[in-house]
Amino acid sequence: MTVRYYFQILVVVVPLVVLLLSLLWPPIAWLFVLLVPIALIGVQDLLQTKQTIRRLYPVIGRFRYMFEAVRPEIQQYFVESDTSGKPIAREFRSLVYQRAKGARDTRPFGTIFDVNRPGYEWINHSMAPVHPSTTDPRVLFGEDRCAKPYLGSVFNISAMSYGALSNSAIRALNKGAKLGGFSHNTGEGSLSPYHLEAQGDIVWQIGTGYFGCRNEEGNFNEKLFATNAAKESVKMIEIKLSQGAKPGHGGILPAAKLTAEIAEIRGVPMGKDVVSPAGHTAFSTPQGLLEFVTKLRELSGGKPVGFKLCIGRRDQFLGICKAMLETGMMPDFITVDGGEGGTGAAPTEMTNSVGTPLRDGLVFVNQALIGIGLRDKTRLIASGKMLSAFHILRMIALGADAANSARGMMMALGCIQARSCNTDHCPTGIATTNPVRAKALVVSDKATRVASFHKGTVHNLMELIGVAGMESLEELEPWHINRRIQGTDIKTYAQLYPQITADCLLDESTIPEDWRDDWSRANSQRF
Repeated sequence: MTVRYYFQILVVVVPLVVLLLSLLWPPIAWLFVLLVPIALIGVQDLLQTKQTIRRLYPVIGRFRYMFEAVRPEIQQYFVESDTSGKPIAREFRSLVYQRAKGARDTRPFGTIFDVNRPGYEWINHSMAPVHPSTTDPRVLFGEDRCAKPYLGSVFNISAMSYGALSNSAIRALNKGAKLGGFSHNTGEGSLSPYHLEAQGDIVWQIGTGYFGCRNEEGNFNEKLFATNAAKESVKMIEIKLSQGAKPGHGGILPAAKLTAEIAEIRGVPMGKDVVSPAGHTAFSTPQGLLEFVTKLRELSGGKPVGFKLCIGRRDQFLGICKAMLETGMMPDFITVDGGEGGTGAAPTEMTNSVGTPLRDGLVFVNQALIGIGLRDKTRLIASGKMLSAFHILRMIALGADAANSARGMMMALGCIQARSCNTDHCPTGIATTNPVRAKALVVSDKATRVASFHKGTVHNLMELIGVAGMESLEELEPWHINRRIQGTDIKTYAQLYPQITADCLLDESTIPEDWRDDWSRANSQRF
């Protein structure tokens, strides 16, 4: 007889034995009362057909599912080290919490990172450190072609939609942006009253669903766009081509998180998952994209317009570059997202195995623009896992003008990395539409924390610039950042990511060999 039969027999036999014994000694009858519910649970386990473990091991088999349910919490609180946690290590989660609360964020007794491991990175200090010229660096968007250019922060809130986040979370983020003087990207879920309440600077993202500017068929509505884009808080418009969490897939808002209010804001029906199309209907070619950028700039009254994408096929982005050369039309900024994903929920394969990682994508976009001689005509924004000043520093060294963070800002709100964002059961009231959970998030307190996290991070960014002997971020170059490859083999970013020669893609004879195939396939008239 195998062990599994012991449990099946005990579930039935033990209560019967106790019942018989209670007839001889009544005081133990209470034990029978306790065992009957357990026996009923055991019988239910034996008769159900969905879970084999419960059929083979009634009652006790349920502990397997109980332990599995709390495994993430056990892993986070008792198993992982300060540096091994995924997707974000406790060392950086703690840093965000401390800066958000204005608490001490220094570290005693030396670094806990293994400085000799492959992949360790650092910036070298200068023997002549300086005080940077500003502690609040700014980036000007749309200077040459916009009637209403925008002077933005170097560090901002990345795209997160209302619906994916609660109204309290959106209100706190926007109020934090107002307090700290930086921008808040709406995500593709449209402008909501909660984005506009505190009048913080807004980057309105237009996705493939055209939420907030769509007609009944789900296509782009010029009149509705112009009305919303004219709002004073809207400083820039971002066209979302793809996002790192699920490039080429479109956004998803589960029906469980769709409320009547969200449905009205987005212009969608109730009761179904809100799935954005994978591609746009307003344009279908690289030239069409640039024409759409130009149209939105005009409809908005001259506000900066750009697009966001995760790099996929290199030839398709180079097709956009060719369209820029042929038409003279330019985006005011390009936001590069990483294939490693972010706050958005996505199919597992999309998150794990689709899209170019942020660093590689950013380097490629930066070099492509240098190669066509138009790098100075647009701004680059790196969108990814920015949790410390050094994370931002690395992206700027690789070519970014500014950086966006979603997960960092969520943690400033109090996110504990429960990874239940797509279930509507967020334990912190951030990624939920449940009004009870959302109400628990105190907007005024969390807004202050968001502003504090931003201020502390930017302050430390400029401190890093100063200790490296530079007065401004514009002086930062790839050779300033070092990476250990293996053992004593150390390379700078300049060595790891060799720079392309300016204008080299404009002449067939100067195109680098590893760019030739992609450049020859690139076409401004088709993706």
